[in-house]
Amino acid sequence: MTAQKPGLHPRNRHRSRYDMAALCQSSPQLAAFIVQTPAGEPSVNFADPLAVKALNKALLAHYYGVAQWDIPEGFLCPPVPGRADYIHHLADLLAEDRDGAVPTQANVLDVGTGANLIYPLIGVAEYGWRFTGSEIDAQAFASAQAIINANPGLSRAIRLRRQKTPSAILDGVIHKNEQYDATLCNPPFHDSAESARAGSERKRRNLGLTQEAGLNFGGQQRELWCEGGEVAFIKTMIAESKSFARQVKWFTSLVSRGDNLPPLYRALSEAGAVKVVKKEMAQGQKQSRFIAWTFMTDSQRRRG
Repeated sequence: MTAQKPGLHPRNRHRSRYDMAALCQSSPQLAAFIVQTPAGEPSVNFADPLAVKALNKALLAHYYGVAQWDIPEGFLCPPVPGRADYIHHLADLLAEDRDGAVPTQANVLDVGTGANLIYPLIGVAEYGWRFTGSEIDAQAFASAQAIINANPGLSRAIRLRRQKTPSAILDGVIHKNEQYDATLCNPPFHDSAESARAGSERKRRNLGLTQEAGLNFGGQQRELWCEGGEVAFIKTMIAESKSFARQVKWFTSLVSRGDNLPPLYRALSEAGAVKVVKKEMAQGQKQSRFIAWTFMTDSQRRRG
């Protein structure tokens, strides 16, 4: 019997243990990073950033048909199962407005798509959605565009937009007369560079690594922290979302800590959100969630 990872969405392709033999067949470079667990199972060293990147590359090739994928050194290497969960739960949210049918032609904005382009890659492969990815960092933008260019067909489904105003999130990215079924976002978590460094240090200690050891928790400044942290970032997004109340059916964002929810709920109430939804997610012991808000009534969203 194949063990399943607790908590992942029923449609998540990563509920079972990784089939390392199949992954190595899809991406032969992974073979160099395979190690044996104490129980004799094949695995990778998750403290080795090169091994984690090779695993991600194999997962994207094997499950999502992404033949060419890479990210520059120092950028976040996202855990694919957790990122896929957000996409699947977002699909369920959109399906609620369509009598339970997941839309296959959804138009989605990925706010801060990053160098890895992970959400559009999964969303296109799983549901055939169309994505616009916004990005403020020039190197991350170039990396995401390189992934699109290297994989035939992606340019028809994914387009990128450079956010040129550092203080803006949605402004300047959503153009006049554009319509989106949803936005998604993985916001910067920390409120300072010091907090981000402390978080990385905690992860190092938990893995028993020295400070000099290679890390799987890299990340550029804009990926990891912003002034005021995640609450301030999402509050700005909420304030800006009012300007696009008739262009976007659902605005959504990950919220890393449950105790960050109350101030966000207050901000949404003050902004006049018609409906607010919280979607809980879990991967093993890790709990996460995203919030979704809309300025449209149920009937308005259904008509669109």
